[in-house]
This record gives sequence, C-alpha cells and structure tokens, in this order.
Amino acid sequence: MAHTGGNDPHTPVDRQLEAKILELLAARAATSTICPSDAARAVGGEDWRRLMDPAREAARRLVDAGQVHITQGGSVVDPATAKGPIRIRKAL
Repeated sequence: MAHTGGNDPHTPVDRQLEAKILELLAARAATSTICPSDAARAVGGEDWRRLMDPAREAARRLVDAGQVHITQGGSVVDPATAKGPIRIRKAL
C-alpha cells in the first residue's frame, strides 16, 4: 500500500492497530493487559498473523506517546530491548 500525503509514514493499518490497542485497553480495568495478538486479530481477521509485528510496532509507538506500557512478567520493560512475548497495559 502506498503512502500518500502528509508527514505520517505509517499506513492506515498501523493507525488501526494503535486505535484498536487503545480501544481494547479502554474496555478493561486500568491494570489489565492485552496481547498484541488481540489487536492483530481484531484488525486482521483470519489473516491476523501477518499483523503481529505491526501490532508490536504500534504498541511501541504508543509507549513513545506515553499512552501505554509494555510489560513482561508483570514488570514494565523497555520496548526496544524486550525479547519474546509482551503484554500491553495502559500507562498509569
């Protein structure tokens, strides 16, 4: 998909993933977490697996924006160095 106009290098799907992460978290308790796959499944339907990396990237952008934290084992981690499964939680 080609990017058209503006200074935003992200695709509409990237923005959909960000919005879905925030929407899913808004429907849960403040301390609850979601998996990036939750957003990928909601946006991608049957083809959700191809959206796993974009979903993780969307979560990283939301961390940079101060809207969410990425956790592993219940502790907030640096998304740049996180390896393996992650969870996403609202920034408190």
